[in-house]
Amino acid sequence: MIQRFSPTVALLALCLALGACGKKPEPAGAPQERIDPNIVVADQAMMARIKVAPASVEPFSEVLRVAGRIDFDRQRMARIGASVTGRVTDITTMLGANVKPGDVLARLHSTELGSAQLAYLKAKAQSELQENARERARLLFAADVIGKAELQRRENEYAVAAAELRAAYDQLSVLGMSRAAIERMGRTGEISSFSPVVSTLHGTVVELKVAPGQVVQPADALFTVADLSKVWAVADVPEQQADLVAEGQTVDIEVPALGNRRIQGQLIYVGQVVNPSTRTVRVHTSIDNADGRLKPAMLATMLITSRPTEQLVIPASAIVRYDNEDLVYVEIAPGRYRATQVQLGGTYHDRRAVVSGLKAGDRVVIEGAFHLNNQRIGVEVE
Repeated sequence: MIQRFSPTVALLALCLALGACGKKPEPAGAPQERIDPNIVVADQAMMARIKVAPASVEPFSEVLRVAGRIDFDRQRMARIGASVTGRVTDITTMLGANVKPGDVLARLHSTELGSAQLAYLKAKAQSELQENARERARLLFAADVIGKAELQRRENEYAVAAAELRAAYDQLSVLGMSRAAIERMGRTGEISSFSPVVSTLHGTVVELKVAPGQVVQPADALFTVADLSKVWAVADVPEQQADLVAEGQTVDIEVPALGNRRIQGQLIYVGQVVNPSTRTVRVHTSIDNADGRLKPAMLATMLITSRPTEQLVIPASAIVRYDNEDLVYVEIAPGRYRATQVQLGGTYHDRRAVVSGLKAGDRVVIEGAFHLNNQRIGVEVE
C-alpha cells in the first residue's frame, strides 16, 4: 500500500535536512589598505609651498635665562669709618651727596687721639734731647774728656729715643693724621683731639649709619660711598649649566623696572666654586650707567649666550606645535611626509636644538610645515 505525505510534512522534512548539512562559510572580502594618519601626501599646489632641508649637526649656542639683580660695582665702592674711637660731634654730608677723596663726611672727638699726640710730642722732645746729648758726647770724646764707653751710651740712648719717636709717628698715621698735620703739630706743639672722617672715593653717599653723639670705633662702617657710573648685573647660574658660561661671553640684561629695556654687556667674572646651599655659580657683568637709571637691587634677567657645542639643529620654522606636542614633517618620498614628534633643546636666534626624534641627514620640511599639519588634521576629522 502506497503511503502519501501531505505537502506540509514534506516541507518540514526538507528544512530538517538542510539544517543537518550546516551552513557554508561566506567568502572573505578583499583586505582594505591601512592608511597611516601621520603621513601626508601633498599635491602639486602644496608642493610649491614646501621647502625641505636636511637636519645637520653644527656648533650651537643656547641662550640661558637666569634671574639676577643690579648691584654695586664692588671695585668702585668703599665703606668708610672712623680711624679712632670717639664721639661724633657733627655730620657734614647727607645721603645722595656727591663727594670726592678728602672731603670731610663727619667729625668726632677722641681722647685716644689726644693721648697719642701727647705721646708723640714727648717722644719728639726726648729724641731732640738725646740727639743734643750725643753731639756733646762726640765733642767731649774728641777732646779726650770722656771715654768711648760714655759716647756709646749716649748714642744708644739717642737710638732708643729716635725709635720711640718713629713709633709715635706711626701711631698717629694709623689714627688717621696726615703727614702734614703731624709735622705742623710737631712745629706748633698744639694738640687737637678732633678727628675728621674723610671720603676715600669719588662717588655718591649711598649709606649713612651714624648720628651726632654716637660713640664709634674703627671697626664701624659709618658711610658707604659708591661710584654709580658703572654697576654690576649679578646672577646665579645653576651648576648644570655652569660649564656653558665663561668670561667674555655676550650677555643681554633685561630690567623690568625700565620696561624690559635690553642692555648688552659681557661676563667679567664666573665663580670658581658652587654655592652648596643653592647649587649655583655666581656671575657678574659690568654695565655703563652714566645716566643713573640703573639702581642697585633692581631685579634683572640675564640672557647669556652659552659656549657653542655640537648639536643637531633645525630652523625654528620647521616646528609645529599641536596638541601639546612639537612636530616636524620628514620627507619619506617625493611628495610624502610623515609627522614626527621631537624633543627640543635650546633656542638661539631662529634655530632650535633637537634632543631626540630626528637624526642627522633627515630631510625636514622647513617651510610649509604648518600647511601640511592643517591637511593632516583635516583628514583626521573626516
